[in-house]
Amino acid sequence: HTIVALQSIVARTIDPLKSGIISMCMFHAGNAGNVIPATAELTGTARSLDPDVRDQLEQRFVEICEGTARMFGASATATYKRDYPITSNHPRQTEFAASIASQVVGAANVETDLAPVMGGEDFSFMLEARPGAFIFVGNGDTANVHHPAYNFNDDAIPVGVSYWARLVETAMPA
Repeated sequence: HTIVALQSIVARTIDPLKSGIISMCMFHAGNAGNVIPATAELTGTARSLDPDVRDQLEQRFVEICEGTARMFGASATATYKRDYPITSNHPRQTEFAASIASQVVGAANVETDLAPVMGGEDFSFMLEARPGAFIFVGNGDTANVHHPAYNFNDDAIPVGVSYWARLVETAMPA
């Protein structure tokens, strides 16, 4: 019941013109198939590009976890940890990164008008501290990263290395 209720937060609470995601990704309860476990641990992720939506997600998450448990005569401790910030590129650095990519693979092969992505990324902490740009290097026809069917395309390595070498040569000429 808790998982189903959590999945309803975005549909029932968040402004439909804004975006948010809640994904419950792990459920662990008990160690035996014939014993009702005394406790369960649910883990997941919540993301939004809008700070107000992030506040709403957190508030409703706690209310639903604790309220659903109470409804069934149980108790729940909801721990909502704000971890990864959104990955937000800086305009000047993004333009520079795109120009370098265009030099390496041709402008027709560089997409600069991408929709925001909700993925959590370590580099977002760097972008909060310093101006920069996070880019995607094409990997061909495969599932997205973090999907079990993802297959890294080794043929993309020379393109990626050429991009980084050109970027350094251009930004820091000898």
